[in-house]
Amino acid sequence: MTGPDTPGSGFPIDENELQAFVDDRLDADRRAAVEAHLAAYPDLAERMGTERRQRAMLRSRLDAKFAEPVPARLRIANLRAARRASWTRGWTSAAAAVALFVAGVTAGWFANGIAPTPLAPAPTASVAQGAQSAHRTFVVEIAHPVEVGVQQEAHLLQWLSKRLGRKLAAPDLSPFGYRLMGGRLLPGGSGAAAQLMYDDPSGRRLTIYVRAAEGAETAFRFQKEGDASTFAWIDQGFGFAVTAPATRDELLPIAEAVYRGFEGKS
Repeated sequence: MTGPDTPGSGFPIDENELQAFVDDRLDADRRAAVEAHLAAYPDLAERMGTERRQRAMLRSRLDAKFAEPVPARLRIANLRAARRASWTRGWTSAAAAVALFVAGVTAGWFANGIAPTPLAPAPTASVAQGAQSAHRTFVVEIAHPVEVGVQQEAHLLQWLSKRLGRKLAAPDLSPFGYRLMGGRLLPGGSGAAAQLMYDDPSGRRLTIYVRAAEGAETAFRFQKEGDASTFAWIDQGFGFAVTAPATRDELLPIAEAVYRGFEGKS
């Protein structure tokens, strides 16, 4: 709004100046000029009075709020500290991610080149694995299942005993329906191994496996691969194993008989 000039003011009274009057932002001279102007226009003076009362009422309601201290979270120092903390957390997270990546790469590198190799199987487990491998290889042979046949049993046992460094015997498994077919010399561990092969009237084949082995595990260890079951044990520096297509319960008494057959023979 632009009102008529106030006599003697030298400036017109416009809406901006009226609002400054309501907000008490005028200097003394201009305030006097506006008051003189309002005196000449009663309707305008009434509107300005209403606006000034509303402003006073609003201000009185907000005075208590204005008097309250600035919340700690909104203080400049705390806002800056929070921003620095956020920045630090971001960099910390990034650094942690980089560290994890580097650790993973390093661990992989060490695993390939420097870290200890996985532990070798327990001695009895190693004997069982060797026995099963040899069993699978030779029980399927038709023409040459053994290297030296039962017809030369004495020679076979003498030869194997010399190569293994202990006296071998061929346990009698006839109570279980098995008869000796013969045997062969095999590589085993860091030395030699012996395999004795038996069969029953149905053609099922059973093998006994003997080789030098460290440890003193006298307890039987049972292992099964496919239809072949194995009982293995270590006694007096040698590993023994019995393998056959049999259940655990069927093979256990045979393994005990083999154990008794070798017991004390060294």
